Amino acid sequence: MTQNIYDTEVFFEGYSKMGRSVEGLAGAPEWPALQSMLPPMSGLKVVDLGCGYGWFSRWAREQGAEQVLGLDVSQKMLARAKEMTSSSSITYAIADLEKLDLPNAAFDLAYSSLAFHYIVDLKGLFARIHQALVPGGRLVFSIEHPIFMAPRQPGWLIDEQGRKSWPVDSYQLQGPRVTNWLAEGVIKQHRTVGTLLTLLIQAGFTLTHVDEWGPSEADLKARPALAEELERPMMLLVAAHR
Repeated sequence: MTQNIYDTEVFFEGYSKMGRSVEGLAGAPEWPALQSMLPPMSGLKVVDLGCGYGWFSRWAREQGAEQVLGLDVSQKMLARAKEMTSSSSITYAIADLEKLDLPNAAFDLAYSSLAFHYIVDLKGLFARIHQALVPGGRLVFSIEHPIFMAPRQPGWLIDEQGRKSWPVDSYQLQGPRVTNWLAEGVIKQHRTVGTLLTLLIQAGFTLTHVDEWGPSEADLKARPALAEELERPMMLLVAAHR
């Protein structure tokens, strides 16, 4: 079963204070890049995997999606999503992505934001998503970048000249990595970029866009704190189709 850290009090409280929780998609600096990878929403049947508060689910419906199914393993997240949603065309349900069960050829778009790095059986998940998409259907997702997931120690190393570097530890050794982020003992699944993309290809997907996201000049002007993201990629954005 997927680690359900979001239902722990400490983690949920910390997550609820983050910019992307308070501001929604506008609080996620990578959102414009992800949005550019999405097809027009009009008339689409969409599944939002790891939907959290439902920000993307609501956006997709506002953009004309016919139906949206938001799935998450966290009851607390889904309760918040339901509180914030009024559209009858959006359905939320508890689901463990490790054991995802979706009907065949039922969706035009599968979307996921920062959820897949928790999944142990990612190969199986990609296969099930592929099966759930109509021919030509799309998968668009963000995931923590493997370089970001493999630090030698928390935080930056700073040399005598004040230059920062992000030390990478055992990048080629794939498997679970334990980190203390908002709560202690959060388990994420480290894979190389090559492994991640190969799993998609083996599941039958055709890659259309891969973005090792970093802030633009406009992003830096609006959010100066994003300057550290120029030192190493924090997120990987991927678009593919069946």
